[in-house]
Amino acid sequence: MRLGQRAMEALRAEVRGRLMEGDSLVVAGAVALQGTWLLVKNERDRLQKIFSEGFLYDAEKSPELSGIAYKGFLDETEPQKGASGGPSEKIFLERLGISPEDAGHCRAFYAMGTGGVLCAVWKMAEASGMGLEADLRKIPIRQETIEICECFDLDPYRLLSEGSVLLGTDRGREMVQLCRQKGIPAAVIGTAVKGSGRILRSGEITRYLDRPGQDEITKLPWGEKWKYYEIFPGQERK
Repeated sequence: MRLGQRAMEALRAEVRGRLMEGDSLVVAGAVALQGTWLLVKNERDRLQKIFSEGFLYDAEKSPELSGIAYKGFLDETEPQKGASGGPSEKIFLERLGISPEDAGHCRAFYAMGTGGVLCAVWKMAEASGMGLEADLRKIPIRQETIEICECFDLDPYRLLSEGSVLLGTDRGREMVQLCRQKGIPAAVIGTAVKGSGRILRSGEITRYLDRPGQDEITKLPWGEKWKYYEIFPGQERK
């Protein structure tokens, strides 16, 4: 089902720029760090029965080690007012080591938040009217995040990811190299293609990327407050 005009306008206001056929999709900053930090903060007693203190310490420090804009959300345990309240695109690109000249090759930009990396990918493709092919295995993600999410049966790719960004660029490898030189994990995870098909691969498994639903954090009692923090385009409040 296609988005209505108002929903599409709202979506295009969130995503800067547009993908073009052949552009690389680059994820910078490990995904789901915000969600991981909140899980450790709110479920520490449960997690201490499964993991060592060293493991949980690393999970709490991961936004500082692998994120881009971690200082903002580490001060907040409540939903805030949209991505516009966070660092600007210019600040993100500076932290990634991308010069103003190189920034001209970032044809699309999205600061992640609610819904995680798969929400970001869907939004950028939808706003651009493009299809895509992406590989889940290439997305930067910390092992602590994967293991903690398994404890709660949560999909880490649909988990709060403030502090990571998605770029659409015609210089994917160069952008990844610039990020890594700054110590920020980054990878080309896919390519923009003609059409409306959005294909996700993970090994031999292939599936289509659906319109985003609620963030995985809302499955937990204390996470319900994120349900109405950022309604996805075409999704009505209940």
